[in-house]
Amino acid sequence: MITSPAWKDKKYAVLGLARSGRATVEALLAAGADVLVWDDRAEAREPYAGRCAIADPLEADLTGYAGVVVSPGVPLNTHPIKRHADNFGVPVIGDIELFALAMGDLPPHKVVGITGTNGKSTTTALVHHILKTAGVPTTMGGNIGLPILEQEPLPEGGVYVLELSSYQIDLTYSLDCDVAVLLNITPDHLDRYDGDFAKYAASKSRLLAMQTRGHNSIARVTDARALGQFAEGTIASILEDVLGNRGIAPSEQSKWPSLQGPHNLENAAAAIEVGDILGLSGNAIRAGLESYRGLPHRMERVAEISGVAYVNDSKGTNTAASAPALAAFDSIHWILGGLAKEPGLGECEAELPHVKAAYTIGKAGPDFAALLDGRVPVEQCGTLDRAVARAASRAANGDTVLLSPACASFDQYRDFEARGDHFRELVEAQREKAQ
Repeated sequence: MITSPAWKDKKYAVLGLARSGRATVEALLAAGADVLVWDDRAEAREPYAGRCAIADPLEADLTGYAGVVVSPGVPLNTHPIKRHADNFGVPVIGDIELFALAMGDLPPHKVVGITGTNGKSTTTALVHHILKTAGVPTTMGGNIGLPILEQEPLPEGGVYVLELSSYQIDLTYSLDCDVAVLLNITPDHLDRYDGDFAKYAASKSRLLAMQTRGHNSIARVTDARALGQFAEGTIASILEDVLGNRGIAPSEQSKWPSLQGPHNLENAAAAIEVGDILGLSGNAIRAGLESYRGLPHRMERVAEISGVAYVNDSKGTNTAASAPALAAFDSIHWILGGLAKEPGLGECEAELPHVKAAYTIGKAGPDFAALLDGRVPVEQCGTLDRAVARAASRAANGDTVLLSPACASFDQYRDFEARGDHFRELVEAQREKAQ
């Protein structure tokens, strides 16, 4: 695990004992900190009996505490812990801030921080993959993978790649990334920012504002002009300029099977610029782009059967998330539906020319079928197994069967992962049938 002598003999409260909370407690204890823990679930508190003080920080005297560590899921604009901690002059922080405090005690390394409304998971995983393919010691954490404090420190020359949500940035004050990436900012999670888009945008851009002189930042020109949050003396790269200046042409995207579509070209551009800043050769970056296989449930190419590609984009849980998947392919047999988050087709409207036929499932199936009727051939299938079977029977060589539901999964599945796993199983059954 990652620890720091900076925490030794200091007092911390940890509110919430899910995985990142547990990793935080273990790291603090290993460093010799004095830790107060709390979780509303009695079973979550049990492992800490005799190891830590156990009490609700909301009812504790926090005088002398170095910080209250909370999960990013705790809404600072409404949860009373922020006001309570403020009364004692104690910062409310997250595990990323503890990592930032530990950076000076780790072997010499680089940190890449990636944020944005859309694309940050793919870009984080892609940067990590490119570095790993090039033989650079690397790990990824933050909003993806294992909690960062649970991971082993990298050897000298290693690169930590962190996916950072606005919630995590809100809990961070001293993270000075060697390379900070701001992919895009569009309205999202505004309930956490009192409905104010400017507050949300300011939260994201703090990743750039925390940098020090000589470090690198990457952003779209429109966001950079609007925000003006680059720290003095940092070196700014404009995302739109990357592919014209780094010797990797947009036409090469055809060689990156898991990075199709305009949105993934932008994600790739960000990763290319990170790689170039970190000193990788063009060929090393190309090797990573070409061998990247994508994240599960995010435009994941599951199989090709009789010339038909099957793509699992179960993570497409709203229309804005599904639209890029539709833009990435032609001759699509689109499986959509579930528990709708908004009325209508939203941003998917503009991508309907890519759709050869549609197959609706779940609670929103009838509404989507009515919206699509007369525009593309559509079948109300109700369930995913029927939709996959019908799409497979109608798809021809060169077509793509795409699960990108534009809906939440909770009407029929535990979560989007379970829905995507079921799709994989159904596609595997189609493969066996074709053999």
